[in-house]
Amino acid sequence: MTVSDPSPARKPAPRRLVRTSDGDTPVVEQPIRMVSVDTPEKAGYAGAPPAAQAVLDRCRQRLTDGTYGAALPDELRDHLLERLTPDAAHRHITAGERASAEFDRLLDRRLARPGGERRRVAVLPAGEKIDRYGRLLAYLSPWFAGGPNDPVPPRDAPERRTFNLDMVASGWGALFLVHPSLPSAPDLRLLLRDADAAWTERRGMWAEFGADVLLAYEFRACVKLGVRNLPDPKATVASAFQRICVDLRDRSVVGPFGYHRVPPSQRLWIWPEDYEQARDDLELPGRSA
Repeated sequence: MTVSDPSPARKPAPRRLVRTSDGDTPVVEQPIRMVSVDTPEKAGYAGAPPAAQAVLDRCRQRLTDGTYGAALPDELRDHLLERLTPDAAHRHITAGERASAEFDRLLDRRLARPGGERRRVAVLPAGEKIDRYGRLLAYLSPWFAGGPNDPVPPRDAPERRTFNLDMVASGWGALFLVHPSLPSAPDLRLLLRDADAAWTERRGMWAEFGADVLLAYEFRACVKLGVRNLPDPKATVASAFQRICVDLRDRSVVGPFGYHRVPPSQRLWIWPEDYEQARDDLELPGRSA
């Protein structure tokens, strides 16, 4: 099976998504979104730093000139303005490149077997399984073959950690818990511990680019707010801040606009359509703005 552009004006080379190993074993290329972690975006999301900075500057102008008015609370506006510096795009995109390099280093180090062979990657699907973009939601970790040449470590051994957890612990990925794709209670405690250490000790992106560097979900929101042609300010704000944030310290619901009052290591996110189920699953109180 191949996918190509249906428009006769543009016909890029077909992308091969499935190949046949044998008659009953197709090999499928499937994009995977590593859950519970959100690394900074690279240039592909909003263009190279100069182009992305122009979008962020337009966002900043609209935040200061009243374009978004009462649709965006003053506290959140001020929080974003502190981060929309003249070099915000350069810092964020460079942090994205550093995060990719860190992930490559993790793969090289943790997939190396004692004899020099390369381990495969274990894919552990989580919660929602497939997101709205067709990506498999999963945790990734090294796959141990077992036996004397590649023994399986004990359950709690550091070698069994997921790459998701390692990226959060390194500070090159922010904690990004989204219901219902949540780890088990013991794994969640470990994840929150390492996320808190990365934030309070200013590791990774915070060490290199400052505590005011735009997190990935903030960068994406600001790109939406800075879109060149603004059809509807109120609808744009609603699109940029869709998820409801919960403060894990006391499980209070701070809504889509109050996340900045919660440390990055204590934020849990819920899509509005999933809130009723999340309230039952997590024993949350009623919603607040």
